[in-house]
Amino acid sequence: MDTFEVLNNLLVNLFNDILDIEQKALITDEFKDISVTDMHIIEAVGIDEPRTMTAISKLLGVTMGTLTIGMNGLVKKGYVLRVRSTKDRRIVYASLTEKGLSAYRHHKNFHKSMIESVMKNLTEEEASVLTKAFVKLEDFFEQWK
Repeated sequence: MDTFEVLNNLLVNLFNDILDIEQKALITDEFKDISVTDMHIIEAVGIDEPRTMTAISKLLGVTMGTLTIGMNGLVKKGYVLRVRSTKDRRIVYASLTEKGLSAYRHHKNFHKSMIESVMKNLTEEEASVLTKAFVKLEDFFEQWK
């Protein structure tokens, strides 16, 4: 197999494996009422100051309508709170509830574990090369957004 085929197979398999493994790792008994997509919305809401719905939709690269549908479910399930601005009623802020914070930490721990697992057997030089390769891959993906 030539380099092109090897890289193509690796990227396709990695992408599919990450999605599959993330689904299995994130959606535990505690969080069985949400999807991986919901978990990514929770991550975008974040743990800092409340974020506007507009900021979250831009961060996720989705329309406001798509985000609203996801948020409605997360609010109903008790993961997210939405509050209208008192200064401008058109602006809606989202923040995480305690349940949402728990899901956020669970998601962060999965990613931390994944990165630690990848990094544990790499030299600094290998880690640097891998990082540069992923930055180039990310740059390519940015063109398609």
